[in-house]
Amino acid sequence: MLKYLSLAAMFALSGPTAMAAQEAQELPIIDAGEVELTDFLWEARPLVVFADSPNDPRFREQMEQWAERPDDLLARDVVVIVDTDPDANSPIRTELRPRGFGIVLIGKDGEKYLRKSTPWSIREISRSIDKMPVRLREMEDLRLVR
Repeated sequence: MLKYLSLAAMFALSGPTAMAAQEAQELPIIDAGEVELTDFLWEARPLVVFADSPNDPRFREQMEQWAERPDDLLARDVVVIVDTDPDANSPIRTELRPRGFGIVLIGKDGEKYLRKSTPWSIREISRSIDKMPVRLREMEDLRLVR
């Protein structure tokens, strides 16, 4: 059984940010130890975030950025996979071999499209997704339906 966490729950948000997170749809957060990348083939775009600790400032910054505007990622069928325990040696960590903090964006076709060692905004990630061949076909299909 997959364990989904919300970004709001991960950071115990309070105040206006928490209210916005409750009103908006929440981005699924999945522990890397519970899945393999092939679980998402043709279904979703895994966005994997690695850190050597959940207290890594880059990890926290990245997750907070995504919590602010999850709708753009949800519209692109993104699921966030989190791995902050190098000692657990998850299958995803073994396959992608990160060094410290990093994000890896994987397409629905299983291709690794983006690797970054610094936090990236939703805008930058969305632009990268919108250039992927499968996403281009999805957008064209949406145009034809309208």
